[in-house]
Amino acid sequence: MIEITDTAAAELKELLEKEKKNDHGLRVFAAGMGCSGVQYGLTLEKAAKDDDAVSESNGIKIFFKKDIQEDIEEFKIDFIDNEYGKGFVIDNPHAAKCGSGCSSCG
Repeated sequence: MIEITDTAAAELKELLEKEKKNDHGLRVFAAGMGCSGVQYGLTLEKAAKDDDAVSESNGIKIFFKKDIQEDIEEFKIDFIDNEYGKGFVIDNPHAAKCGSGCSSCG
């Protein structure tokens, strides 16, 4: 099950209200490949599609394709605000760690 932290849920609810999208949820999707494997993205969406699974965490609906359900079930979505910026982040405990030769991971 995907977990949305209290901080992320509060930010999402504020964003949904500000955008007048209180009836929307959060879509988690595979966004391509990176050096640590599949990269995932987030977007707001009004409703589930035919091939979606639907979950809920902390009062937020979560939509995702059924075929990635097993890959994302231990994700934690959080919101960070620090000296480097602020935004939503996905903690994937199964992501491969980059080697020392990776130039794109910082």
